[in-house]
Amino acid sequence: MGNLSLITIIIIGANIIFSMKGFKDFSFFEKYKFNIGAIKRGEQVRMISSGFLHADMQHLLFNMFTLYFFADVVIYYLNPFYFIILYIGSLLVGNLLSYYFHKNEYHYSAVGASGAVMGVLYSAILLDPEMRLGFMFIPIPIPGYIFGIGYLLYSIYGMKNKTDNIGHDAHFGGAIGGYVITLVLAPWLFQENLLMVGLLSVPIILLYIMRKTGKI
Repeated sequence: MGNLSLITIIIIGANIIFSMKGFKDFSFFEKYKFNIGAIKRGEQVRMISSGFLHADMQHLLFNMFTLYFFADVVIYYLNPFYFIILYIGSLLVGNLLSYYFHKNEYHYSAVGASGAVMGVLYSAILLDPEMRLGFMFIPIPIPGYIFGIGYLLYSIYGMKNKTDNIGHDAHFGGAIGGYVITLVLAPWLFQENLLMVGLLSVPIILLYIMRKTGKI
């Protein structure tokens, strides 16, 4: 982590400490996880605290590994204070969208920094859309914007079919948060890369249309 900014190290450290506590203390985990019923009873702190808990070590490592690669891209283009706003804002928007989709499921629960991390990832792609991302199962690196759009389309598919236990709505909400907050903090993107701003909005508009027409 030699080249990581201090704020990235602090956020990764907070996730590790909070998650490790949750792994060992079931009552702590239950008290701070995202839960519809508890939030409806007034425990809004869970909207933030759940983003620092993880289901297991693999879940934690995956999110922190992704944050490790993309956080400092955002900090480079914006600044550490704006990054904090974007991280917490994306976490909140992710959980708000999850709340919206599951508001009648009183026992629905979730944990993880995925919404915040997805917001950071989508922000990094918006700020540097030509970045190349490599994956073990894809022989050549692909442009970041292709990955970002493709992942959100996959999230819509997951939200519609509900065939797994992944919180696709929180991921999608985090991306919306990252997208909107980045444009508020960096309005110069409208002048310098309006086409990419439009392209990255396509999955968000699609989700809105599908929701309004009752298809999801």
